[in-house]
Amino acid sequence: MKNQMNGAEAMVKMLEAYEVKHIFGLCGDTTLPFYDAMARLNHGMTHILTRDERHAGYMADGYARVTGKPGICEGPSGGGATYILPALVEAGESSIPIMAITSDVATTSRGKYPLTELDQPALFAPVTKWNSSLDQVNQLPAQMRTAFRAMTTGRPGSTHLALPFDTQKAPIDADLIWADERHTMFPAQRQSAPQTELEIMARLLLAASQPVMICGGGPLLSGAMPEVARLAEMLNMPIATTVSGQGVIAETHPCAVGVVGSNGGVESTRALVDAADLVLFVGCRAGSVTTERWRSPTHDKTILHIDSDPMVPGANYQTDAAIIADAKLALAGLIQAIEGHDNLPDFDGKARAAAAWAAKLAEFEPLATSTQMPITPEAVIHHLAAQCDDDAIVVADPGTPCPYVSAHYRWRRDGRVFISNRAHGALGFGMAAAMGAHIGNPSVKTVALMGDGSFGFCVGEFETMTRYNMPITSIVFSNAVYGWIKAGQKSGFGARYHNVDFSRTDHAAVASAYGIKSWRVENPADLPAVLSEALAHDGPTLIDVISQPLHEAAAPVSEWVA
Repeated sequence: MKNQMNGAEAMVKMLEAYEVKHIFGLCGDTTLPFYDAMARLNHGMTHILTRDERHAGYMADGYARVTGKPGICEGPSGGGATYILPALVEAGESSIPIMAITSDVATTSRGKYPLTELDQPALFAPVTKWNSSLDQVNQLPAQMRTAFRAMTTGRPGSTHLALPFDTQKAPIDADLIWADERHTMFPAQRQSAPQTELEIMARLLLAASQPVMICGGGPLLSGAMPEVARLAEMLNMPIATTVSGQGVIAETHPCAVGVVGSNGGVESTRALVDAADLVLFVGCRAGSVTTERWRSPTHDKTILHIDSDPMVPGANYQTDAAIIADAKLALAGLIQAIEGHDNLPDFDGKARAAAAWAAKLAEFEPLATSTQMPITPEAVIHHLAAQCDDDAIVVADPGTPCPYVSAHYRWRRDGRVFISNRAHGALGFGMAAAMGAHIGNPSVKTVALMGDGSFGFCVGEFETMTRYNMPITSIVFSNAVYGWIKAGQKSGFGARYHNVDFSRTDHAAVASAYGIKSWRVENPADLPAVLSEALAHDGPTLIDVISQPLHEAAAPVSEWVA
């Protein structure tokens, strides 16, 4: 007689086979068999119960970024499926592999108007790399293997599996349960670069006079940090990054320029790109933010492009040489090709990078040390960077925190030190992603930065943070406005402010009610002492900073600069 189990048990055993250690999710009626299997079986996984499905997905995203393992989230049918979808959108566009498992009504109930009925595959199809409904229990193991293969190979992305109630209870042969170990980490089955294309790119690069390399998140995902630094040092070439690419190179490296583009770039970094005669994009889509809406670099430059996605090179710039390959393998091959040439050029990268930093710091330091109230965001970043260890992970929501961190928090090491949701920029991402990052790497300090708009989106997860006693420090930039929009109204619409302001919340009091040790800071002179105490505390903490609103600030966002 065959050894059998039910579908819910098979799902648990497949996750175990893929070496999953943490699952983020929220319970529901249609998930009862799966939860029962999790409770009964010996599987070595920890389930993190969240307060909503969206944040379960964001936690899985942050977890995947720091571990190099796919993040797993789950939720129930109906509303649970709709709530989890934003996390899959962000992860998919950010090349982060997360899998969402959403339970569903029984297949035998379809069309009979059961509670929470929804065409889940149709809902998730446009926003995932791969997506299916497990309508037959014998499909489950093979479909799970397909999902892991899809989200970890090529350009990583998000996947979704609907798990109907009757599939969870149906019998399946246990011998069908096995995993492909190649897909337990990402990126998997990396594509290498053809030698002829490497030689062409090497010749074009060596023929330049003032090149710059702009790295997106691709080299970070592929672990190409040593290759990026090696190429920079071989040619004394400046290395710039996108916001998602921060961590590709330590920003204290003499060839590092920091962030370029409209969010976090400044006049001096823009000038460096504009002066270049050749731009090498690596793992970067050359999208609207990185290129100042395709104005920097200009279109008269020589463009080289390395990316794992064949649709990216040539999409926005005429490309003189393109390599479709994993960033680490491609850069290693390019280095080898360059080493075959004599009399390598010196591109003066250290001096060019130093000049860009000097100009940026000259603008930053007066604001960083300002005693004005409300507190400048620059002062928060200045004191935070001074007190955090080099290996701390900082997670920033879009809005107020992101441009300031990107421009002014100078990362002293490479690696996954910074996370922000740069694909779709949904508010409320930062705190949940910080929680996932902490679960994935609990040995380092994790800091979550958010505006008060974002606080309103994610406040319920403070209970989760307290329940699991996560020693995360949250910092709220409190200015009682949807600041990014108000700044846009000021710069582009004649300062006609409409419906962007709201009343100020005592965020410290709210967090305290959830059990978070909290402070409210109005005077910048108090920041160092409060930060020191908060960062050293062995449980969750929050600092509510009464801060300058973006429309009154000197934010490093080019579209707001006159």
